[in-house]
This record gives sequence, C-alpha cells and structure tokens, in this order.
Amino acid sequence: MAYQNTNRCSSDEQSPSDSIAVLDPKPLAVVAPPAHPPIVASFNDRIRPLLDCVDKLRHLNIMQEGIQLPTIVVVGDQSSGKSSVLESLAGISLPRGQGICTRVPLIMRLQNDSNITTTNLRLEYNEKSLPVDEAGIADAIILATDEIAGHGKGISNNPLTLVVKKNGVPDLTMVDLPGITRVPVQGQPEDIYEQISDIIMKYIAPQESIILNVLSATVDFPTCESIRMSQKVDKTGERTLAVVTKADKAPEGLLEKVTADEVNIGLGYVCVRNRIGNESYEEARSDEARLFSTHPLLSKIDKSMVGIPVLAQKLVRIQSSIISKCLPEIVGKINDKLTANVAELNSLPQHLTSVAEALTAFMRILSSSKESLKKVLLRGEFDEYPEEKEMHCTARLVEMLDQYSIELHSKNFEKKGDFLMEEIMALEETKGIGLPNFLPRAVFLNVLQKKVSEIAGIPEEFVGRLWNYVERIVIKVLMYHCDNYPQLQSSTRRAAQNLIFIKKNESVDWVREIIGMEKLTDYTCNPDYLATYSKLIAQQQAFMEIMNDPHKPSVINLEGVGEIDVGHLRKHLCMVQQAFDMKMRITAYWKLVLMRMVDFMALHIMFSIQKMVNKEMEEAIVQDLMAPHGGGIERMLDESPLIAEKRTRLNKSVKLLKESKDVVANIMDRISLHGDQENE
Repeated sequence: MAYQNTNRCSSDEQSPSDSIAVLDPKPLAVVAPPAHPPIVASFNDRIRPLLDCVDKLRHLNIMQEGIQLPTIVVVGDQSSGKSSVLESLAGISLPRGQGICTRVPLIMRLQNDSNITTTNLRLEYNEKSLPVDEAGIADAIILATDEIAGHGKGISNNPLTLVVKKNGVPDLTMVDLPGITRVPVQGQPEDIYEQISDIIMKYIAPQESIILNVLSATVDFPTCESIRMSQKVDKTGERTLAVVTKADKAPEGLLEKVTADEVNIGLGYVCVRNRIGNESYEEARSDEARLFSTHPLLSKIDKSMVGIPVLAQKLVRIQSSIISKCLPEIVGKINDKLTANVAELNSLPQHLTSVAEALTAFMRILSSSKESLKKVLLRGEFDEYPEEKEMHCTARLVEMLDQYSIELHSKNFEKKGDFLMEEIMALEETKGIGLPNFLPRAVFLNVLQKKVSEIAGIPEEFVGRLWNYVERIVIKVLMYHCDNYPQLQSSTRRAAQNLIFIKKNESVDWVREIIGMEKLTDYTCNPDYLATYSKLIAQQQAFMEIMNDPHKPSVINLEGVGEIDVGHLRKHLCMVQQAFDMKMRITAYWKLVLMRMVDFMALHIMFSIQKMVNKEMEEAIVQDLMAPHGGGIERMLDESPLIAEKRTRLNKSVKLLKESKDVVANIMDRISLHGDQENE
C-alpha cells in the first residue's frame, strides 16, 4: 500500500514558509551522527521481551477483563507538539495540521531491529493488519482514522495501532491521545472537549499508566489543560514526565520553569527541539544538540534534561521499571480472574440434551426449593440469607402476629367518659315483660356481636398482608433456584402466585367462619373467665355506694378500666347495677375472645404454610408445567439465550486469560533465568 503525502502541515516548530513539504522518499534514520548520543537505549535487549509481553497482552485485549497494563500515555493541549515528539522518536511522519489531527488513540509500538536496513511499518485496526510504506504512512493513518472515527472531525475511543520496526528506534510502546481543545471548530461536535476528556481520563487514571505530558515552552505550564487533567489522577506527579517542545521559540525563563517545577512533574522534564521544515531527522538531531550546547540560555539547562535521545532513554528506563514492577501483579490478577471465571463457568447449568436429563434437573430444583422454603418459613434457619432480614421469616411472622394482636386489643379501647353507656343502651333496647333484675342472654349477645363486628376487618386485613409477605418470600426462593433455567421461571412463578391466591382466599373464608362463630355463641371452658369475672364483680359494692350517695366523689379507680368519673351514670340508677354486671362479664369474656383470635390465627397460618410447603407447592408447579400452556419438561431443553451468551462469554474469557497466562509465564521464566545467570 503506497500513499503520497501531498498535504503535510507544519510541525510545532515550523515556519509559515515551510507549511508544505514533500517527504524524502528515502528511509529516514533516527540515529544521530556518531558525534551525538544515539537514540537507542543501551539495554534494549532486556526491555524488548518485557515490552513484547505487554504488547501481546494488549493485542489479546486483556484490558477488557479489567486488568490494566503498564502504558506510556501521551497527552497535551492542541498544537503542543505531541505528533512532532512522536515523529522524532520514531523517525517517521505522522498526520499534522490545523485542528485535531489525532482523532483516535494511536498505539505506537517502536521496535529496534539492527538487522534491517529499511523501515517496516504495519497498521492494525478493526481486526486488520496492513503493511504500509514510510512515504505513505501519514495518509494511511488518516484513511484508517476515517474508517474508525468517520470522515470529518469527530473522535472515537477505538484504537489504531502503528508498529514501527526500524534500526535505531528506542523500544517503546506509547498511546498518543487526541489533543485537548475547549472550543469546537466547524465540523467538530459541540461536546468535543467532554469526549476528549473522557478518553484521556480513561487512559491516564490507572495507576499503571505513565503520563507523558507534552507542554509548549511558549505557554505558562499551570494554565495547560493537560496539566490540570494529569493532576486530577496524579497529584504528586510520581508517574508524570513532561516534554517541553518549542524550546527555541521561548528560551527566556525556560530554565527557571523546568527547575522550579510549579506543577509537580515527579519524573522530571526533558526539553526538545523537533524537526523543522523538510530537514532530515539526522539533521534535526544535530541541530538540537547544537542548540542546547551553544544557545546562551538553553545551554544552561542540564544535559540530562535536553534532547530526544535523553527523552528516549528516560522513557525506556521508566517503561522497564513500571513493567517489571507490574508484571507480578498482572500475573496475580490473571490467575484470580481465571480462577473466578472457571468457577463461574462450572457453576452454569449443564446444557440439557434429553428429557431424562431435564427431568432430573427439574426434580433437583423442586427438592432444593422445598428445602429452602422449609428452612426460612418453618424452621427459622436463614443461613442462605444471613444479611436479608426479610428472609428471616419466622421472626418476621412473630412480628406480624404481635402487631395483629396489638391492633385487635386497641380497636376496642373504650372511652372512659362513656363508661357503661353501651351496656345501658343495650339493656333499654332489650326490655321485656319478665322478672326484674334479670339479665337476659340476648342482651349479652347483642353487645358481644357489636364488639366482634368492630374487629371483623382486622383478621381479614392481617391474612392479606401475611400471604402477600409469604408470596414475596416464596417467589424469591423459587426464582433463585430456577435462575439457571429461565424457561421454568414463568411457569413456576405463575404456579406459586395461583396457589397463594387460593391459600389467601381459604384464610379469608376461615376468618369469616371464626368471626361468625364468635358472634353466634358465647362459650368458654377456660377457668380464667370465671376468675377474672369474680375479681372484677367484687368491685360492684364500692361502685354502687358511689352511685347511691350523691355526696360522695364520683371518681373511682376500677381494675380493668382505670380511673373514671361515673357521675353521668347517677341518672340511670335503675339499670346501672345490671349494666355493671354485664360490663364485667363482657370484659372477662372479651379478653378470652381476643386471645382465641390470636391463638387460632397463629395455628392457622403455620398449618397453612406447612401444607403449602410440604405438598401443595410442589403439586402446583408440576401441574402448571404439565398443563398445555406450560410446555412440559421439554421446555428445559431450550437453553436460555442469556445462559448461552454467558457460557460463550466465559469460554472466550477463559481462553483469553489462559493465553495471557502463558504469555506472562514465558517472560517470567526468562526473567528468572536471567536473574539466576546474573547471580552465577
């Protein structure tokens, strides 16, 4: 693939007259003349295997598994000279011009090869790997970028990889990101700044990333947006290295700027002069060396802080250090992730291929569901749900029953100001011809029925709440055990809901029968009734003395009632004694009625739940599954798309992690071997 670059825009140091240049078709060498320091680091033979390992992991896309790789990330404000720095390191031309030139993350893999005489270039993107010649690399990158990010000036987070194999380049892998711009120009999206910021933050946030911050000498460093972003994730600057471009354009005060370090650049500064116009990279290195040696201001900057060769060696050393540091952690993360994914894969249900297998799986689900329901609803065991209080069912049922009892007892809390008036009205309305001072049974039933009617709604509301709660518990347990077989979930849920609807109606019918029985007959063999009545009626004499003596205080303290004013009863003296007798009978008997309502409810709900769990739920699920709309056991043979997708994803992940583990194991063995040889 050959491209002729006819629209190469100026570099960051270029003069306007040199805005268009034709590339020299001959291979460009980045190695400086012998009089100048070579770009290639002296320990490339050692860093290359480490870098190859990381590059292979990146190519495998291990980062999609949440495992971060040590990466040199190149950031800078728009037109800060990022592309020029990368060109100088690689000795090749990259797209440059007005506006954003880097519209996608560009992963540059520089590989030194002293055995070749020509530069080998390859572009990798969208699962393609295309060889490119040096003269056409800029245009090839533009075409690839257009394919990834679309034509125009939009950006994309999908990376483009450029592999540069050349004699004399440093062994480095760097990620060049779009330049930061705050104001969109024509053709750029309105949120261009936010899009670029998101991409940059994604790459520089991991602790494994080394930030190569490209700054122009012509601006104040604290005002640079790239500095602001890097400080967000690296406040101390311990993983930030600054490259200062355009040193020849603003030499005044540059020494103070890079030595004062107002912006916390922990890994230091390197000042460079990039290629100008159509000068060769060899000429550029010579001119750069001469500039920092002879310029009256720039020559004062320490030689360890100037020049592309110094930058290359610093980057190689930093890269070697971070990779060596991170590799053991990467090995641990790969092993942990692999173990977790294998365990998750093994936990997936087997892909059922026969009715016999499906029936076995279905019976296992029924059995485990039944056991879980017995635990939480009957036995009070909640080891399966230790942190979910709603699933501690026996305790919650007791709480609900206690609240039900409180509601029953508070419903008939009598107003003290109306003491005995209800009984007096009942006596008046049931008068008949007969013996005086005789309490007919009808008047007692009349008052009793009224009191029972007042509480009739409470038991019905309670069983409704109770079965709604039980339904939530049952559905949650069943769905958990059917989680691996979604094709069973709809049938199982429907069966459970229908059964509990029936159970709720049965409870309502039972409550209505209980209420009807309490209204119909006043009976108890509980000796507490007579004991309580005798205790209460013993207060009648003191009560009547107050009634019969208008000069006595009308306030009396009655057991079972409390302190009351009975003055309003003196105008009903003819009935007050009978009313008092009936009141004490009702009070003693009502206590037992409420007790029965609570006790019988407790027995009823536990009996109903036990029947449901032990027998009815299983039958309901089987009947629903076997019904025409249920689809039968055969439904389980159709694996859920979600499970199938999950199985595929996990298999791919396990394969990727195993390959990554082999890649890292090989390099760790080599490191260990070199270490043993050095010790010898």
